[in-house]
Amino acid sequence: QVQLVESGGGLVQAGDSLRLSCAASGRTFTSTAMGWFRQAAGKEREFVAAISGSGGTTHYKDSVKGRFTVSRDNAKNTVYLQMNSLKPEDTAVYHCAARRYFQATVTSTESLYPYWGQGTQVTVSS
Repeated sequence: QVQLVESGGGLVQAGDSLRLSCAASGRTFTSTAMGWFRQAAGKEREFVAAISGSGGTTHYKDSVKGRFTVSRDNAKNTVYLQMNSLKPEDTAVYHCAARRYFQATVTSTESLYPYWGQGTQVTVSS
């Protein structure tokens, strides 16, 4: 059973930075691609960023490119999302997600991530 636990959310002002963490447990983490998604109030969940199992390939939603950076530390079974220059429109609950074991390639397709964390709230005030 895979468990994902996010942390690091909070209330910040526009222009500030936050780093989200996602701690994974339950099985070997190295060979699995991970993603970050977000859901704003009243909106559908959307893709934010993804990273391959090795960490060598990343993929981002256009609106966060240049501001957000996804990374991972496989020794710690943890994925990070560094968010800089935050904007009010980044306000959402952020979820990390994992692909199935040995599916190491990145994708923005939500249905290809069967494992999800409960999320952490990020609120950006103007």
